[in-house]
Amino acid sequence: MRRTNVYVDGFNLYHALDDLGDDSLKWLCLRRLSESIIGERETLNSVKYFSAYANWIPEAAQRHRAYVDALKVEGVKFIPGQFKKKFLKCKSCGKQYHTHEEKETDVNIAIHLIRDTFEDSFDRAIVISADTDMRTAVEMARNISGTKSIDVVSPPGRFGKARSLSPLFALTKGKIKAARLNDEYDLGNGKVVKVPNNYRKI
Repeated sequence: MRRTNVYVDGFNLYHALDDLGDDSLKWLCLRRLSESIIGERETLNSVKYFSAYANWIPEAAQRHRAYVDALKVEGVKFIPGQFKKKFLKCKSCGKQYHTHEEKETDVNIAIHLIRDTFEDSFDRAIVISADTDMRTAVEMARNISGTKSIDVVSPPGRFGKARSLSPLFALTKGKIKAARLNDEYDLGNGKVVKVPNNYRKI
């Protein structure tokens, strides 16, 4: 049995799901999804989820934390990044304003992928992303060891944008629907996490 690690680009996947227009798809079990895309002669060794909390939007951050808590119960490892303020100038009026830009996710994925390759922690790696910034890390991991498979799977609707990564295929809406998290998880010590109202099935 080949050991398989899955690396999930959280925001890249999130925005692809958002484009599908069904928020219930965002309550997605990444472990179950990963199990559905590996081969029969493979065993799921690790699932790593890379993302960051938008703390300046309290309701969104609260939903995200609930999601991460549920994923952890399912055995998914969360690797946090962060948002940083980015100052821009309005082209029309010239006034300066700020927005938030997510940082570190692509770097974190690259670091974990390369480190895990060197440490021989997998036989096959699957990166779920359409971010072309992943290209160098994927190619480097492939070159480190010719015996390991490093594959890319595109989020739904992103196959064209991921062409330079040579993705195997794009996730389908049906596969996403079939990998839903439970509606409730017991976190222990009297704490329970429930699916946020926004993510309940329509």
